Order: sequence, then structure tokens, then C-alpha cells
Amino acid sequence: MKTLLVVANETLGGARLLTRIKEKAAAEQDGLRVVVCVPRTNPRQGNIIYDEAVFDAAQVRIDLARKIMREEGIEAIGEVGDPDPYTATMDAIAEYRPDEIVISTYPAASSGWLRRDLIERIAEATQVPVEHVVVDLDQEGLPFGVTLAVANRTASSPALLEALKARTEELERHVFIFVVPQEGGHGVAARQARARLTQMIDRARAADLICAGMIADPDPFNAVMNALQFFRVDDIVISTLPATRSGWMRADLIERVRRASNKPVEHVESTEAEAAA
Repeated sequence: MKTLLVVANETLGGARLLTRIKEKAAAEQDGLRVVVCVPRTNPRQGNIIYDEAVFDAAQVRIDLARKIMREEGIEAIGEVGDPDPYTATMDAIAEYRPDEIVISTYPAASSGWLRRDLIERIAEATQVPVEHVVVDLDQEGLPFGVTLAVANRTASSPALLEALKARTEELERHVFIFVVPQEGGHGVAARQARARLTQMIDRARAADLICAGMIADPDPFNAVMNALQFFRVDDIVISTLPATRSGWMRADLIERVRRASNKPVEHVESTEAEAAA
């Protein structure tokens, strides 16, 4: 069985890349093992870089790509790589010994990887065939709808889940990216956020939603803005406690996100009792 290493970041969900992977899988009678490598990307928003959030953002890309490929009959494994795409690729080559490499980028005018001659450097450093797949998401879009869902204490609320399920009725294929901001920068806050994220994902997958998620910056506005840097989304759903008990609402989060993102933003209100049900 041959091994194909796919190196991509924002273009990982692009239709052209997915089509090329499907073509390569179909051409291999003995099967094809696909390894997806996504270099980490540091966020632009916020004064502190939360390592878990940066790692999670790359892992979300991998998880969603694997689920989409699995729907196409392609099994894949994934690895979060070094922030430097050359180092990430060389590390993955050393680990998985691929027979072929596909590197996906934006067009030359907007690709930092191409400005750093990534394709040529990898080809010169290895004896492995390297194919470059250009994905122009501005022109092509994604072959599925993407909703960013942001919540913390209400992450498991039935009202939020119903709002997300409604989106699957509008599009044949829809994916969801969950973001759970931490309540502070200490270790306990990260564990609490991850536990809430796990519950959120479990309930969504039980409802047959294609989803993945990450914990994020304690400032919910920064968390949303960083997620919009990491991912291309169609709309945003923000779940909060009632206005009288919600710090997010007192900080005017919904309107701030709506103005800054230029995306449709839906607000779902839930009580902690409903979320815990």
C-alpha cells in the first residue's frame, strides 16, 4: 500500500484538493494510506498565544478533512505540524516515509508558502515526487457549508443543538466548528473548557452532525476573531446565558462580532439548567 502525504492548511477542505486525493486513491488497486499534515498557525488576535488553542485549530482541520474523506471512502490519519511548513513537511516525511507528496496552497499572489519556495525546497531535499495543487477558495469556495458555533457554559444546551441541526436541512453537506473560550488563563480553566467541548461534540455527533472543535482564548471576542483567521466560515452561532447573567452579553459580544466579521450571527440563549439537562 502506498502512502500519500498531504500538506495543507487553509486550503485543506478545497474541492480541487479533495478531488485530486480521490483520483490518487482510485488509481491504487492495493489501496492508499493518506497522511494529512497541517502546520500550526499562530493567531493575530490577543496578547497571549494559548498553545492548546493553536494546536486545536490545526487539529480541527485534520478532523474535519478526515471525516469528509471518509465519506468519500478514503481513510486518512493526521498530524499537527511545526509552524514552519518546511519543517512540518520534513518531520512528516521522516515519520511516515511517503511514496508521494501533495502540497496544497493558495494561488501565488496570496500564498506565503510559495513566497518561501516551499515546493522547490521540499522537492530538492527529498527523492519523493512532489505535486502542487493550487486551491483558490475566493473563487471556488468550499464544497460544504461551515458554521462556527461559540459557547461555554451553554455548550451542551438543547437550544444550541437544535439551532445547528436546522442548518443541515438547508444544505446537503454542512460542517460545524465548535469554539469554547476558556474562563481564565489557568490550567483548571483549560480542563473545564475541554470537558465542555467534549460534551458539545458528543451531543452533536450523536445527532449525526459533522463537527470538530477547539478551546480558545478566554476573551470570547478574541476567540471568535482568531477562529475566523483559522477557518473560512459562512455564519456564526453564539450561545450565551440570559442577558442578566451573561458577561458576554454585558460586553456586547453579539454586536461586536457581527460588526467585525460581516457574517450572519445568530444568538441562542439558554440557562445553565437547560445546558446541563
